[in-house]
Amino acid sequence: MKFFLDTANLDELKKGASWGILDGVTTNPSLIAKEGRPIEEQVRLICDIVDGDISAEVVATEAPAMIREGHNLSRIHKNIVVKCPLTRDGIMACSALSKEGIRVNVTLCFSATQALIAAKAGAYFISPFVGRLDDISSSGMELIQHIVRIYKNYGYSTQVLAASLRSPMHVMDAALAGADIGTMPFKVMDQLFNHPLTDKGLEQFLKDWGKVFQEAPVAG
Repeated sequence: MKFFLDTANLDELKKGASWGILDGVTTNPSLIAKEGRPIEEQVRLICDIVDGDISAEVVATEAPAMIREGHNLSRIHKNIVVKCPLTRDGIMACSALSKEGIRVNVTLCFSATQALIAAKAGAYFISPFVGRLDDISSSGMELIQHIVRIYKNYGYSTQVLAASLRSPMHVMDAALAGADIGTMPFKVMDQLFNHPLTDKGLEQFLKDWGKVFQEAPVAG
C-alpha cells in the first residue's frame, strides 16, 4: 500500500519525505487555506519536495468551471492529480478530464455505488472517507472492502485511496482491506513507527553494549 500525507504543510512534507516512505500527497481547499498561499504557489512548492502523485482540488461547483480549473491545475506539474467532488457536476468534469488524459481523484465518496460511478467516469483515484463514516456510526472500513471487491469484479483500474485515516489501526485495516493507498495526517504517519517493545528493546541493547565496551578499561 502506498502512503500519502494529507497535508499542505511544507515542514511536515519535508519530514515525511526524509523517512523514505512517502509516495504522494493529498490536499484540499481547507489544507491549502491553512498555509496562506494561493493554491498554484503552494502546490508548486509541494511538488519540489515530493516526487509522487499530488492531488489538488478544484473549488468550482459547476462542471464547465471545474474543467477549466482542472486544466489550469494539471499544467502546474506533471505529478498533479486533479481532485473533483463526487457530485453530478464533479463526475461530468471527471469524465471530460479523464478523456483528455488528465488524472482525476474523485473525493468525498461515502458509498460503494458512488465509487462505481466514479470508476465508470474514468477516475484515477477514488477517495472514500473512512473516519467521517465512523463518526456517524457507519463502517468506513467496510466501505473500503466493498469498493475493492466491486473494482476487482469488473476490472476497473481506478485506485482505492483510503482517506480520513485517523489512527494507525485505520492504516492497518485499510491495508488488510486491499486499499491501494492510505492518506493520513502527519501525526498518524509518525505514530506508525511507535511500539513500546521497540523502545524497550533498543534501550536494553544499548545498555548491554555500554557495559562491555564503554566501561572496559583502555589498554595502555
